[in-house]
Amino acid sequence: MHRMISMNAKTAPARHLTVRNVAPDLSRALDAERRRRGTSLNRAVLDLLRRALGLEAGRPYANGLGKFAGDWTAAEARRFERDIAVFEQIDEDLWK
Repeated sequence: MHRMISMNAKTAPARHLTVRNVAPDLSRALDAERRRRGTSLNRAVLDLLRRALGLEAGRPYANGLGKFAGDWTAAEARRFERDIAVFEQIDEDLWK
């Protein structure tokens, strides 16, 4: 991995990484994710790395479908979970 450090007056030094031998399927998946997010490849990879390493604490995961179906409030989500709880119960008579 190649590392290069650049200085930024506002923050600590930022590292630049070069990743080699990216498999074609990974490259296609990253490009598809970049397009889905509508961001640069660099931004998409940085976001994916932060999330994979657990550095996004407190920031909710967005799958990108909210723009098509809308988002639920926390109260709506709780109500939905409450309403479908009956489907999580096992009918013991059915398993005899």
